[in-house]
Amino acid sequence: MEIKVAKTAGFCYGVQRAVDTVYDAIEDKKKKGTDGKIYTYGPIVHNDIVVNDLREKGVEIIDDIEELKRLRDSGDLENSTVIIRAHGVGRDVYDIINSAGAHVRLADATCPYVKKIHELVKNAHDAGERVIITGSPTHPEVIGILGEIKNDAVVIENCEEAEKLKLPENSHFCLVSQTTFNLEKFEDIVDIFCKKGYDIRVLNTICNATKQRQIEAKKLAEESDVMIVIGGKNSSNTAKLYDICRSECKDTYFIQSKEDLSIEADSVRCVGITAGASTPKTIIEEVLDYVRHEFWRFREDAR
Repeated sequence: MEIKVAKTAGFCYGVQRAVDTVYDAIEDKKKKGTDGKIYTYGPIVHNDIVVNDLREKGVEIIDDIEELKRLRDSGDLENSTVIIRAHGVGRDVYDIINSAGAHVRLADATCPYVKKIHELVKNAHDAGERVIITGSPTHPEVIGILGEIKNDAVVIENCEEAEKLKLPENSHFCLVSQTTFNLEKFEDIVDIFCKKGYDIRVLNTICNATKQRQIEAKKLAEESDVMIVIGGKNSSNTAKLYDICRSECKDTYFIQSKEDLSIEADSVRCVGITAGASTPKTIIEEVLDYVRHEFWRFREDAR
């Protein structure tokens, strides 16, 4: 059995930067011996293993803006560090944190590619363009982008919604995308809008790491008898990788860790492994070791 691991599997730059920001804050707190708490606004990444490890080290999660307001008003943010996750947030979240006073440290770990979308969307909105976003309306990245322009935008998830969407005539539009959106689906949506004849400016804001990860996953799935996709169940980019791989390889598994996996090595010639942008290298290596072990166990049993 051959095992192939995608070169792009695991943490992307933005996720690594965000996770490092939290661990650096933990170390800084230890060195200084301060009592202030460390908060992340939402889970720093969509991976339960990472989040649970941070929680064990004392990091607390602020779930929503109402909880953030309560912490501010009660004074519980005093001497604390609040870290903005890689997905980014809307302008209102920054305003609340900054209004908590000078003794609250804000650490912004928003992915630079997401920051760029905020800037593009704000500029387009200020110029009078109507903004359209391809992505999930419930995903924190999209919610953060919407928050930059007070939710004055349209969000579509698929081609069906693009076909049904009726846009005002004689208007200028700007189309952007969630960074982890499916590239082929984005291109299909662009084609739909172009055929409708809208005056639309298209900005492909799917990050390059996502594009390369999806392209490599598709190729690897085409070559494999079994495909393993590793990532958090709430991870949007991992779910899209699974969909891409599943379309090319019927025996595709979506797992969070090696404990979720069980394969029959005797009928498998090639196993492909990829992972979402929020999957630590250690988890990928554990899955790889498990697959290798199953292969050698089968060979020993066959003798």
